[in-house]
Amino acid sequence: MKRTLYIAILGFCAIVVTAQNRPYIDDKLLHFGFSMGVNFMHFATPESGEIIEGEQYNVSVSSLMPGFSVGFITDLRLSRHLNLRFCPALHFGTRTLTYKPLSDPDKRLHTDVLSLPITIPLYLKWSAEREVNYRPYLIAGGGVSFDFGTDKKKPVLQKPFDYFVEVGFGCDFYFEWFKLCPQLTYSIGFNNVLTPADARPELAIYDEFYTSSLSKLLQRQVTLTFNFE
Repeated sequence: MKRTLYIAILGFCAIVVTAQNRPYIDDKLLHFGFSMGVNFMHFATPESGEIIEGEQYNVSVSSLMPGFSVGFITDLRLSRHLNLRFCPALHFGTRTLTYKPLSDPDKRLHTDVLSLPITIPLYLKWSAEREVNYRPYLIAGGGVSFDFGTDKKKPVLQKPFDYFVEVGFGCDFYFEWFKLCPQLTYSIGFNNVLTPADARPELAIYDEFYTSSLSKLLQRQVTLTFNFE
């Protein structure tokens, strides 16, 4: 197994450092592609400090569980080093919120929050000079998202709409027929996506503390994508 992995890595390196592949691809005014990758969804969880039935809770995201992302790419060349990119994507992910009563720190209560957002962002991509078959770049932008994974049966309910900014970096690797572009980005959501307990008549009274213990839910996401262009 290790020998096969070493051979694959050496083969990849050989392709990158040999003769220049697709020398004119970056001169195109417009090109398209698709992306696949993994995401790690997170929340910023400011607490309300509210005392609920004599108890106050500390809230955190207990673990980062990998999800799946897939999207499409439209790239417009603005100049030698700058491109405008429209990259709608669909993400699947889950976050687990952990509640610790202050009176009993060893006790844990958990609830899962499922997300299925479609993100609609615009980016500016700044690329360095190309060196043979690789070209590093920085990317920044923002957009809006619509979450179709909200579940009213869960103790914590997200609002579907959010807006965000995103920054990241990556590197274009040029092959004979396409570019492969590993890319790592970090997204910061600004909308409070927490639906308050008093807006949820269907929420059971014994589950209200899951929502009432929070003042806000702010979305965060790390995404590792592999772009094929």
